[in-house]
Parts: sequence; structure tokens; C-alpha cells
Amino acid sequence: MTFTPKALLRVSVAVALLTILLKGYAGYITNSMGLISDAMESFVNLASAMFALAMVTIAERPADDDHPYGHHKAEYFSSGFEGILIVGAAIAILWVSVQRLLSPQPLEQVGWGLALSVVSSGFNAALAVVLFRAARVHRSIALEADGRHLMTDVWTSAAVVVGIVGVQLSGWLWLDPLLAIGVALNIVREGVKLVWRSSQGLMDEALDPETLATVRATIDTFVARRPDVGPRLRFDDMVTRSAGQRRFADLHMHVPGDWTLQRAADLRDQLELALMDAVPGLRVTIQLLPLTMEARATQAGEHNPL
Repeated sequence: MTFTPKALLRVSVAVALLTILLKGYAGYITNSMGLISDAMESFVNLASAMFALAMVTIAERPADDDHPYGHHKAEYFSSGFEGILIVGAAIAILWVSVQRLLSPQPLEQVGWGLALSVVSSGFNAALAVVLFRAARVHRSIALEADGRHLMTDVWTSAAVVVGIVGVQLSGWLWLDPLLAIGVALNIVREGVKLVWRSSQGLMDEALDPETLATVRATIDTFVARRPDVGPRLRFDDMVTRSAGQRRFADLHMHVPGDWTLQRAADLRDQLELALMDAVPGLRVTIQLLPLTMEARATQAGEHNPL
């Protein structure tokens, strides 16, 4: 069963609320800085899921006069916002953890606290797996970002549990806030990665190598299946970009100059359909040129054959 991005993000909001309650209570009854920092990150999960839901809703809007290419880039704002929130939460955790490191305090009711933390982490892990799968199906960076953040939360919780057990076994109270500092540094790393990836998407990053290989292979197959006209065609100057769930490719198709416009246009339409079937979400624009004519970029020495 495949869920829509909006449905999954609504579930993510509900899970975030549940984990805030579980981890917040765990931190309260144990007085553990590690568990308190873990609960603070859950507030980031909630804010991120709510913002992602808003951005996915915008991204689904159809193209209009003001946005002829659609609203798909809205998802990049979601992952970038999530990355900034993660970094902000990490700074807050660092500040509180340093204060606790300078003045360690004993832990209480560790058993219940660990149990609540493990249960909440189980919810996060299960949801993250579902989000990753849906992100691949829907090609949604918002779902992927939310899933990555949840998995970071899972590993964070695991580290906190290990640290608390270590405190109980060793009696080293400073180990708990020190572990919280390590958690914060790991959160910063994940937040920076999300912000960087979002910035690349907003700057029209080219299609990934695997998708580009599929496009080129489709063109090669298209030519090979038409031995009567294939050798008389030439393709060059392909430019690609990604925008959320949509992908775009512009290229030149050179045809014999004595062909009628109808014949060339029919062949171009067939190729565009083949490319869009091979790469879901792809929008292709093919410019027709005679074999004897080069594009301006080619004349300037920027010729880029496929």
C-alpha cells in the first residue's frame, strides 16, 4: 500500500507529538541531560514535519501563470528549514549540556526512562523506514529529509541509552552531559548536510549520473531501432536540472535539412515520449536544427555532443 506524501507527514506530526511526551517524561523522571537533549530534538521533529507538510501541499499545486514550471521547488525549502532547525536545537543542547558538565547531577528512575526512550525510538525507526521508501517512490526530498532526521534521532537515542547505562555502571556523572554534547555535534553534522543539499536543489542542480545515463541510453536505443533514419540524426547540447519531484532536460536534435518540418516534428515527439516513459517526472524540450546548422553555443566553441 502506497501512502501520499501528505498522509505520511501527518503521521510524522503525530509520531513527533508522541515522542515528545515519551522522551520528555523520560528526561523528567531520570534527570538525564542525555534524555532531555533527546526530547528537545523531538520538538525539532514536530516543527520540521509541520513545515514539510505545508511545503509538500504547495509543491502539489499545478503550474500557473506566475509559476509556469510548477511549485515543486517548495520541497527544498522544507529540507533547508529542517536543517536550520536541527542546527538550532544542537546549539541549545550544547549550551545546557556544558552547564550540566560543569555541575553534574545524579540520575533517577533510570529503568523507566530507558524503557520510554526505547519505545519512542522504535516509533521513529519504523516511520523513518516508511518515509525512505516513499521518498524513492515519490522522488520527494521533503520525505527523505524527514526520514533522515528521524534516523538521526534513533541513533541519538541509542547513544543516550548506552551512555546512561555507562553512568550507572561506572558512577561517572560527567559522562551523561558529555554524551549529550556528542549528540549535539552529530545533529549539527546532519543539519548542515540537509541545508547543503537544499541549496543545491534551489540552484538547479543537474540530474544525477544514473538518470543521465538512462536518458542517453534511451536516445541510443531510439536511434538504433530506426536504422533508416537513425544514422542521419545527431544530438548535442543537453542541459538538465531537478526541481523537487520534476526533472527537466533540454537538448538539440539535428536532422537532414531536406526533411519536412512535419517529419522532423513527428520524430521529435516520439523521442520525447520515449524519454518521459523511461524517466518518470521528466519534462523534455527538444529543439530541431538542420545537420548543417550549429547552435550559438556550438559556434562559440561550447559544443557538447551526447
